[in-house]
Amino acid sequence: MKTPSNTLRNGIITLLIIVLCGCDTKEPELNKDTNMLLQEWSGPYQGVPAFDKMKLEDLKDALQQGMDLKWKEIERIANSNEDPTFENTIVALESSGKALDRVFQYYGVFSSNLSSPEFRAIEAEMAPILSEFQSKITQNTALFQRIKAVHTALQEKPLDADQQRVVELIYTQFAMNGAELDSVQKAEYALISKELSSLYTRFSNNVLHDEESYVTYLNENQLGGLPEDFIKSAAGTATEKGEAGKYAITNTRSSIDPFLTYSTERALRQQIWTQYYSRGDNNDEYDNKELIAEILRKRRRKVEILGFENYAQWRLQDRMAKTPENALNLMESVWPAAIARVGEEVADMQEVANRKEKGITIEPWDYRFYAELVRKEKYDLNSDEVKQYLQLDKLTEAMHFVALKLFNYTFTPVPEGSVPVFHSDVKVWEVTDATTSRHIGLWYLDPYAREGKRSGAWATMYRSQSSFEGEKNVLASNNSNFVKPAAGEALLVSWDDATTFFHEFGHALHFFSSKVRYPVLNSGVRDYTEFQSQLLERWLSTDEVIQNYLVHNKTGEPMPTELIAKIKKASNFNQGFSTTEYLASALMDMKLHLADPKEMNVADFEKTTLEEMNMPKELPMRHRTPHFGHVFSGEGYATAYYGYMWADVLTADAAEAFAEAPDGFYDSALASKLVEYLFAPRNSIDPAEAYILFRGRDAKIEALMRDRGFPIVTE
Repeated sequence: MKTPSNTLRNGIITLLIIVLCGCDTKEPELNKDTNMLLQEWSGPYQGVPAFDKMKLEDLKDALQQGMDLKWKEIERIANSNEDPTFENTIVALESSGKALDRVFQYYGVFSSNLSSPEFRAIEAEMAPILSEFQSKITQNTALFQRIKAVHTALQEKPLDADQQRVVELIYTQFAMNGAELDSVQKAEYALISKELSSLYTRFSNNVLHDEESYVTYLNENQLGGLPEDFIKSAAGTATEKGEAGKYAITNTRSSIDPFLTYSTERALRQQIWTQYYSRGDNNDEYDNKELIAEILRKRRRKVEILGFENYAQWRLQDRMAKTPENALNLMESVWPAAIARVGEEVADMQEVANRKEKGITIEPWDYRFYAELVRKEKYDLNSDEVKQYLQLDKLTEAMHFVALKLFNYTFTPVPEGSVPVFHSDVKVWEVTDATTSRHIGLWYLDPYAREGKRSGAWATMYRSQSSFEGEKNVLASNNSNFVKPAAGEALLVSWDDATTFFHEFGHALHFFSSKVRYPVLNSGVRDYTEFQSQLLERWLSTDEVIQNYLVHNKTGEPMPTELIAKIKKASNFNQGFSTTEYLASALMDMKLHLADPKEMNVADFEKTTLEEMNMPKELPMRHRTPHFGHVFSGEGYATAYYGYMWADVLTADAAEAFAEAPDGFYDSALASKLVEYLFAPRNSIDPAEAYILFRGRDAKIEALMRDRGFPIVTE
């Protein structure tokens, strides 16, 4: 599953990002000797981050200075003698905190792309300090009274629609984070937030430890079934780790999934599967189970102070789902069909296993391996054969082609060295309007796994678009964890990885296409913001992409029509597995936060809940609780992991609209509506209203069930 985009983990939550808006307007002048991380960005493209000059030793000082500068701006707004207005309060807030926001962009790169033991020590020290600073802003009574006054005035004198949206978003975020509590309650709320920030940091670092510390080295006799390109990459990784002549299987999904799919060594599959799904659950100093229990208790108490029964009620009030009951209803309506399909898939696999290896019962470490054998038998489709046509460079070109067709964007590589990057792996493209040559922004790509880089794939926005103080270009990145190929070899990826690559590019296109006045309108609604990126995945399987960009890495020949036909015929293959492993995690997230946390035993709760759900024993949750970083390394996805499925209802429904359009997925009229209503507005209009403007009606769950090949149950 794709990971959240543009998140600063470990206690730096949405509100701080909203208040620290990332604008680049006139600000208090900084001394030329000021810490480099605070300095205004200079150079081409309206200024770019000085990634080549950032030093970890500057980070703590820059954060502290940035907070000091920000606080002076907050005090000026809060203590103004002028009557509160939209301009002197809301716009002033939107303009504040530029220096600190620049520091956070560097902080995010250190945290996600270049983490080290030294950074993690700084992170652990600064997380509670940053949390205290956040509480200091949200609990500033004078500031909130000014915000509240502007909010109240809307009833008598409405503003422009987008301005009203800005006021509503800021007011709601302050209220949700304790602005109306009394002084005693505020103190407790702030203390809990501070304690949680430290727990999030420890959780994340424990998972990262288990990802970095568990490496399995194979010899030549243990490579049965593994593809040649994977073997070469594993050899290269082993050499980098000082084990030349061996083959390294690292404890990350990009290494684990292909191994589990192709390796004929069942005992090794079990060993490597167990290591991966035991991250954070090894009953040692890096174990996360007690941390999770403490996080759940503190989250419950935190929202009880605000008058809510549980964390899910508080979290979902400003999401599309609105209530945990609505989110559960969606998930539970799909769950029976998903696990029923798993039963069918397991039966098919068991039949193959009975013919190959007598006495074997399908276990979780067998699922991918035997699913691949079934795929070959049922559809004459070999994943490794498909992989030969999925070269990362060509997929990048394909994404740029789709961006041109839908958004009229051209991607041009910038000369190496002309834009600073934080690692030599990172490449940069300039994004322009194909018709007018207007500069849109820069796109950074960091594709490879390395030590210190968090797992998964994500998108980051270094500078957002807004126009209230002059138009600025967008700086955005996509980050993946592909295993770097051997020298001179093409990087070949699986169909699932190619889909994820398109998904994360969808987030970047969402950033680039923004057309809003105020920075806060770039904030995402969690169960909606995945919709745009999930929809972009659909263009990977369009004929235009397949026929022009999916070419064989050795011969350059396009994918044969018969192979294309097999891929499309097998489009719903293994849907039980993919839906169930995801939904199990999403349901677990919600149920953990609805349960009473007082005497929570995380291991027992996970086991009992899965049994009550009739979770098939042949597969695990996509993210087991002890390493569920979406939910426990911060708050962005807590009780919101369901959002991928909520968004996928919209995705399936919108995909049907394109399938029905005169020119299909490249229909220019529908593409224009896509950009106008679903991408450009960001959060300037209510997501439900935006979808109706695009589709003419609400999305229907039946589209999701059809898309996954599940039966549609009618009452």
